[in-house]
Amino acid sequence: MISTQINETALVNQAQNGDRNAYGELVRTHSQGVLNVVYRMCGNKHLAEDAAQEAFIQAWLKLSSYQPRASFRSWLYRIAVNSAIDMLRKEKRILPDAVEDYFLMDPSPGPESMLASTERAELVRKAIVTLPDASRAVLVLREYEGLSYQEIAETIDIPIGTVMSRLNYARKLLKEKLKMHLFSYAEAEHV
Repeated sequence: MISTQINETALVNQAQNGDRNAYGELVRTHSQGVLNVVYRMCGNKHLAEDAAQEAFIQAWLKLSSYQPRASFRSWLYRIAVNSAIDMLRKEKRILPDAVEDYFLMDPSPGPESMLASTERAELVRKAIVTLPDASRAVLVLREYEGLSYQEIAETIDIPIGTVMSRLNYARKLLKEKLKMHLFSYAEAEHV
């Protein structure tokens, strides 16, 4: 882990000095994580791809201002979350019910039991997209990306107590939104 951090620090320093290859390596290292974050924030594959690309462009443009107070990943995820929120604001014409382009799980075929699981995942995905931006960001970073409270605080630049309260609020809100739908699916599975 430490040698990975040292290598990443060296890549960041090289990229800050204009080395595009070093920045390309940073992009390769973090591209999947950034894409995961923005996808879960946006709920739309194409919008997420655009937001991820915008995040990496913004990160390149702002790289000279990066200070290693927080990890590079936290700094990059903060830019990614902001890019996703900006994309959503620009794309208000996408309705939450227009789900043709949305999917949370791997679309590869599986056994029949995967159908119910896929439907539940779709309900969860729809509910997450309807959460307020700040709550959704904290939930996505914690539950999907596995960031610690400290990393989330650094990523979004808020106190840890605020992370905990936003996460608690997001979970409560999500639970309320899903309560009836998931109960219906549980009943259907036991028939």
